[in-house]
Amino acid sequence: QLYVGGNAALIGQKLATNPDLKILLCGPVGPKLHELLDDNVVVPPESMQERDEFHLILEYQAGEEWGRVRAPAANRFIFSHDLSNGALNMLEVFVSSLDEFQPDLVVLSGLHMMEGQSKEMRQRRLMEAVASISDIPTDIPIHLELASMTDQDFMSNIMHQQVFPLVNSIGLNEQELLFLTQAASGPHASLASWSGVPDVGVVSDILFWLLKEHGKTAARASDLTRIHFHTLAYHMLVTVDGHWGNQAAAVAAGARAAGTQACATDTIDTSKVFLKAPLEFVTSHTEAPSKISLNPDEPVVQWHREGISFHFTPVLVCKDPVRTVGLGDAISAEGLLYSEVYPQ
Repeated sequence: QLYVGGNAALIGQKLATNPDLKILLCGPVGPKLHELLDDNVVVPPESMQERDEFHLILEYQAGEEWGRVRAPAANRFIFSHDLSNGALNMLEVFVSSLDEFQPDLVVLSGLHMMEGQSKEMRQRRLMEAVASISDIPTDIPIHLELASMTDQDFMSNIMHQQVFPLVNSIGLNEQELLFLTQAASGPHASLASWSGVPDVGVVSDILFWLLKEHGKTAARASDLTRIHFHTLAYHMLVTVDGHWGNQAAAVAAGARAAGTQACATDTIDTSKVFLKAPLEFVTSHTEAPSKISLNPDEPVVQWHREGISFHFTPVLVCKDPVRTVGLGDAISAEGLLYSEVYPQ
């Protein structure tokens, strides 16, 4: 089965389902991908390639067996043969196309694809990426979608060498969050892996630390003010106060997108979903926590910590997912669509 692939294209595709939006997609677009893209997605001529790049995805259900291995949860392997994105070939085309397109929002992804490059090439390309991103006018909000990585030095470079401070918003999942704190010796960095549903207090501590250490403060020239965290059972939207509005709707919209897209239904079908989120949790393990019990009538819970707001929602998880690929991209796209950015 052939589908639209690549984080940027998937986010663009999701946003394009809104008929009032025009999307500019600058990635390596081959003939097959071009044919699959929504009519609202504009591809500059410089982005067109004669051949498509491919990602091969092997999906499996919870409980499926392969030899002596039994899958604890539905998941997938992704193999990429994607030479253009591995070298960030379209970055300069993207930034040069923005003048004419005049966007209200910029979404970046694909930094993880550079892991296959040599250290020198990665370092050089990352610095060029930083220079290009710096050219984007400061009044346009920038969202960076992260993806799974294995090289801690490279992750550390992305955090510390000016990528995080240049973007306003980040989207990530529990694997990327744990990897970030391990790469930078942040809170709970000694945790080797999650067991079961990630602990809300632990996730909350790491997100708080990310915004405190790398986000916008009076003393730090960083633009980072928003993190959208998604895991199977729940989502959290964490924002520095005074920069974003409509967070409850944004985090709820992302959760709704997860339930509908995984089940391939237009609306949430209650017979096909179940609740996996903890019904009670503490909000921190490093500060005096508050204990929260979920109320089904008010599913979005919020709390505050030192000028940072947390919005939490459970997810109605699809029992038999039809397709898990691009779920994080759909969640982030939908959350962005409902987010209000305050002009500074």
